[in-house]
Amino acid sequence: MKVKIICVGEELLSGDIVNTNSQYISQKLMDIGIKPLNHTTVGDCMDDIVSVTKQGFKNFDVLIFTGGLGPTTDDLTKEAVCKALNLELEKRDEIVLKMEKRFEKIGIKMSANNLKQAYMPKGCKEIPNKNGTAPGILINYKNKIVALLPGPPREMNPMLENYLIPELRDKSNFIIKSQTLKTMGIGESTLESKIRHIILKYKELIIATYAKEGQVDIKITCICQNDKQGEILIHNAVKEIKNIAGKYIYSYNGESLEEVVYRLLLERQLKVGFCESCTGGLISSRLIKIPGVSSVFDRGYITYSNKSKIEELNVSQNTLKKFGAVSKETALEMVKGLIEESNVDIGISVTGIAGPDGGTDEKPVGLVYIGLAAKEFKNVFKYVFSGSREVIQNRAANMAFMNLIKYLD
Repeated sequence: MKVKIICVGEELLSGDIVNTNSQYISQKLMDIGIKPLNHTTVGDCMDDIVSVTKQGFKNFDVLIFTGGLGPTTDDLTKEAVCKALNLELEKRDEIVLKMEKRFEKIGIKMSANNLKQAYMPKGCKEIPNKNGTAPGILINYKNKIVALLPGPPREMNPMLENYLIPELRDKSNFIIKSQTLKTMGIGESTLESKIRHIILKYKELIIATYAKEGQVDIKITCICQNDKQGEILIHNAVKEIKNIAGKYIYSYNGESLEEVVYRLLLERQLKVGFCESCTGGLISSRLIKIPGVSSVFDRGYITYSNKSKIEELNVSQNTLKKFGAVSKETALEMVKGLIEESNVDIGISVTGIAGPDGGTDEKPVGLVYIGLAAKEFKNVFKYVFSGSREVIQNRAANMAFMNLIKYLD
């Protein structure tokens, strides 16, 4: 089954809105054994949408549109698709009634232009929209499927999952099994060269690497006819990859660094605390996005100034004067102070130069010290990261989590 995804909207082309719909639709299709072959983004132009529709209908079995179903004059997807496929639009009174009730419920008078959304291609099936006024549209035409969904994810996502995916699942002869291994501490090219013979060996699998800010994911995918076949193939490939690159793998099921940290702390019934300088609370904020984290996260300090390091963490003025705020000695005193002044089992400190200014030959931009301490363990790790200020901060946070994982694992 050949599937094409078409996202409509000038805001997508201009970059004002990030196109998350293509990614979400692709993931849901892959879950049911359908691999989309093409993604296209087109602006709010009648001729362009008509052209894309005609080309797509000629070359693909399924077209999935998002966006352009609203009530305004630049919402043209439905009209353009009908023009391309020579379909007529008809007004559906039941949709008008639903819209009127929705507006009445929220105490707003329905505008006349909303009636535009009640016109549907003749013979199509309505996909109900519980979170908005624009109904989705499912067209079965000449043994092909054309689906039109709203652009806002809060409307599109449930309509896709509850209506379109079940429709397409029945037409798929395959299932897709996948597993993601997450690594850190090794470059993509080096990792790929180490496992290249495994990639070539398992011809039934798609084994691909994806790099992002100091991390590399290995995604293993199998398009197969039953669960058992896929599970065995993936299991064997993972086992071989682990033998070669196991020391770099921190998750075998797609968990983020902070999710692994949370799980390990929970299993060991330990509490952690952070004292951050150059990362400014980034590490704490990433961890506390996880529900239930209060059971393992005790406190976080942002000790950006020298004064705060002295007052909150008992860092010595002499240490700061002699070695500077960005030093092994300061990182060590920061984390020791955190452990001594709180009831945490494990502490992490971070101090560094995130840039873009402030570096010297001796202490360049990107220099970061990460301290880790427990009741009977203390160590400081030195790194020099490259990139923008944001990249350096993210890499420092990643490495703080990674060091914590290595200590706990």
